[in-house]
Amino acid sequence: MINFENGYRKGIVIPVSNTVLLPGVVSMLRVNKLSAEQLSFLEDETMTNIALPLKQNFSQKILKEEDFYSIGVSFRIDEVEKTEKGFQLTIKILDRIEVNALHIENDFVYADYDICPDTPDMNEKSVEELLGHIKKVTHEISEKFSGGEQYSRIIDEFKNLNSLIVYLSQFMPLSNEEKYGLLETQSMKERSLRFMDYLLKQKEAIELQIQMAEKFSEKANKHYRESVLREQLKVIQEELNEGREGGKKDKDYLSKIEEAQMPPDIRSTALEELDKLQAQGPNSSDYNVIRNYLDLLVQLPWKKAEAKPINLGEARRILDEQHYGLEKVKDRIIQHLAVMQLKKDKKGSILLLVGPPGTGKTSLGRSIAEALDRKYIRLSLGGIRDEAEIRGHRRTYVGAMPGRIIQSIKKAGESNPLMVLDEVDKLMTGGYSGDPASALLEVLDPEQNNSFTDHYLDLPYDLSDVFFIATANSTESIPGPLLDRMEVIQISSYTMDEKFHIGKDHLMPAVLEEHGLTAEQLVVEDDVLQKIISDYTLEAGVRGLKKQLAGLARVTSEKIVSNKVEVPYKVKIEQLEEILGRQVSRHDKAQQDNPPGVVTGLAWTPVGGEILFIEATDMPGSGEVTLTGKLGDVMKESARISLSLLKSRLPLNSVNFKERDLHIHVPSGAVPKDGPSAGIALFTALASLVTGMKVDPKIAMTGEITLRGAVLPIGGLKEKMLGAQRAGISKVLIPKDNVIDLKDVPEEVKTQLTVIPVETVEDVLKETLGISLPRIEHVFHQKEPVELPFKA
Repeated sequence: MINFENGYRKGIVIPVSNTVLLPGVVSMLRVNKLSAEQLSFLEDETMTNIALPLKQNFSQKILKEEDFYSIGVSFRIDEVEKTEKGFQLTIKILDRIEVNALHIENDFVYADYDICPDTPDMNEKSVEELLGHIKKVTHEISEKFSGGEQYSRIIDEFKNLNSLIVYLSQFMPLSNEEKYGLLETQSMKERSLRFMDYLLKQKEAIELQIQMAEKFSEKANKHYRESVLREQLKVIQEELNEGREGGKKDKDYLSKIEEAQMPPDIRSTALEELDKLQAQGPNSSDYNVIRNYLDLLVQLPWKKAEAKPINLGEARRILDEQHYGLEKVKDRIIQHLAVMQLKKDKKGSILLLVGPPGTGKTSLGRSIAEALDRKYIRLSLGGIRDEAEIRGHRRTYVGAMPGRIIQSIKKAGESNPLMVLDEVDKLMTGGYSGDPASALLEVLDPEQNNSFTDHYLDLPYDLSDVFFIATANSTESIPGPLLDRMEVIQISSYTMDEKFHIGKDHLMPAVLEEHGLTAEQLVVEDDVLQKIISDYTLEAGVRGLKKQLAGLARVTSEKIVSNKVEVPYKVKIEQLEEILGRQVSRHDKAQQDNPPGVVTGLAWTPVGGEILFIEATDMPGSGEVTLTGKLGDVMKESARISLSLLKSRLPLNSVNFKERDLHIHVPSGAVPKDGPSAGIALFTALASLVTGMKVDPKIAMTGEITLRGAVLPIGGLKEKMLGAQRAGISKVLIPKDNVIDLKDVPEEVKTQLTVIPVETVEDVLKETLGISLPRIEHVFHQKEPVELPFKA
């Protein structure tokens, strides 16, 4: 709400463009959008309304002070009419004003101003003489057009000089600067003479056009005669019932071919097809085939689009505004745009955004298109099994069509759109109908796509100016040659903190708008939002979060409409189970005490990191080893490596493994688990079981293990560290080679965890059990039993 202080000349500003507004005139003003609050200000008789011309930014996107001129007019609204495109205001223009200061707050623009009245430097006789001159010139122009008499009668009724200038200016091709010049001129005499100059120039231009038209008609060229004869031929065919219905709508393909600015070889082919069309009768089977082909040729954008300057600062602002986090991805995109700016003919690397569902891959493409000011096209490739979807059909087939690539270029109407190839990993490779993934090889190769040949078009088309961005959930199902043509940018799953900011700043406003609510009607506190993220979603992206917020909005809408609650309605944590049902995800927490043989490990999942417990126990038996917990082959091998390593590092007479059975279990039993990163956790669990020593439950670990006792690096460190922090872990053991990956981990997580890099199993046992193993060569060369530093 704007507070207008008493004692200052202030007024609500309406931006206008491409119109002349002068004092003392009743005029029509069209406004695209007005809020109810703005409309109430405009209709308030105590307020001053100002129409201020724009010098740039006519689309009115994020208006700034430098977009406006300083001279405008004040007005009074006589009538407001709602139209399909906004509002039409009938206004009475009062005074010419000069803006001293402009203030822009959200959708409101208001200004401090002074009144600058017109300078009445003409007497009544001079005004009448000038009115007569303007009307005389207007009559001379009207006489050259049929039906101009009615306009002459309207002109004769004007008595006010400003009103006549405003009326005539709407029919004249004046630039915005020229129109503003009329308003800016304070002297009535100077303004009238300036308008008279514009009017005389218009008269001369019209007379010149008429003379050229007369000369052209007298000396008609061959093309003109041919087009006239062709039209006459169509009329004769219709009279003889030989022309098909709607013949008057037949297109003049020759002129369209000339206007399309085709390359010479393409133009030659188009003219050949046109000759074939003219030789065919309308009832011929090939007539419509040739027409459809010519329609495609003349509608495709053949002209090279001019390279537009790239504003990296604006591109960064758009990316930051529309996507939270993803800093590495944004940096890589900005770098790519910077190269495009330096090398105008950049035949780019094709970007491939790889990440879990719901992480913003497709919307990133839309943001890049907005930053580049290019047309945005999205092709969904999921489930496509026919090569013709990419390359098109041969024209010999009935119902043949061009491929999706050429169709999209035609739809865009530009040769350099940004094209998002969505779900490129879901292409159905191989099969009876060809391999669509192989058809993409030429499209996505910067060295070949300057002569891409669609089967239907059967002519080379240059795709080198198209900015291709592909998206995928995984690179595993993408064929190697296709993957090799693209530059992979990995998008990891969002952290809890990132999901919170995305939900609060982006999803919540969008959900409220979709359900007709405002921030004053539904309030979701930060702790409630965090609870929804942690307990009611289990995902890498934020689609599930948006669905849960939509559920809150639906319940709120029903309560508000039914008058069951007071506004604002604040959702509380204890109400979530009633509104959203039982929580869908439960995260393991660090235990208060782990018995010997139980160790906390770290796991990566597609929806984030988690802790898992490695449980080992022994019993009398015959040396059998049992592995349970739905483990994959790699994880089973890690367990066998851990056991073999433990046996090799222990003196041979310390523990009799042949008389004991070992059982290793990893809960939860129904969840598949695989990978080598649980190696040191499995080894530590067995060592804890054998020694009878407990491992601190606040210690978690991850790392691959080898038979020589080395700890190898693992993947997914960021997600694992986030899972450890959420579970209440205080110390984490990681492979030494993974220290470099800690820069990806948020600072708030690293400050809460003690990170210990380990290089060998000796380092692991020293940190977990506080013991040291003998070196492997000492074990192999023992001739007599030795006492262990611990009890077996």
